[in-house]
Amino acid sequence: MKAHTQETQSTMTPEKALNFLKEGNDRFQRNLKANRNLLEQVNDTKEGQFPFATILSCIDSRVSAELVFDQGLGDVFSIRIAGNFVNEDILGSMEFASKIAGTKLVVVLGHTGCGAIKGACDHARLGNLTALLNKIEPAVDMVLEPRDESLRNSENNEFVDAVAAKNVQMTIDNVYTRSDVLREMEENGEIRIVGGMYDLANGAVKFIE
Repeated sequence: MKAHTQETQSTMTPEKALNFLKEGNDRFQRNLKANRNLLEQVNDTKEGQFPFATILSCIDSRVSAELVFDQGLGDVFSIRIAGNFVNEDILGSMEFASKIAGTKLVVVLGHTGCGAIKGACDHARLGNLTALLNKIEPAVDMVLEPRDESLRNSENNEFVDAVAAKNVQMTIDNVYTRSDVLREMEENGEIRIVGGMYDLANGAVKFIE
């Protein structure tokens, strides 16, 4: 499989981009990697890059976007931060990727068993991590069940994963409200903004469209 070119990027649509990721994740789950020569892709992309998607994911070592979607060099912009939330810098990176570099899809990718989400559920406090978790804690409050406070913590895996999914949805909402550029691009059909949850247990990504 060749690296994407200006021509292949120009013919890409948001729907095609999403299908590319779905097909890649299916290959990943079946341990059937696309046939690509990474060193050849190094050479093919030395003069420029034409990725088709921008993926915001967590720093978790088990959730590498390029691997779980079976993509090669020059295929996707990968933005990683614990808890996969957005701030001004990340939104600026997304705007560059979409408006300037031409990607057709923005994905906010959360995952099960997320350590940052667990920290937010427990209201952990530690140095600079405190400020990071404060940005995720609104998602904890938005998950209403269970109401029993003794069950609203990192020991409750179902609660943690519900908060992680809510955090993805709230991050997408923040993209819409805080980035006129990305919102207008989606309204014009130039890009799509979707969410996804990666399952650590089986490698599957469930998209939230």
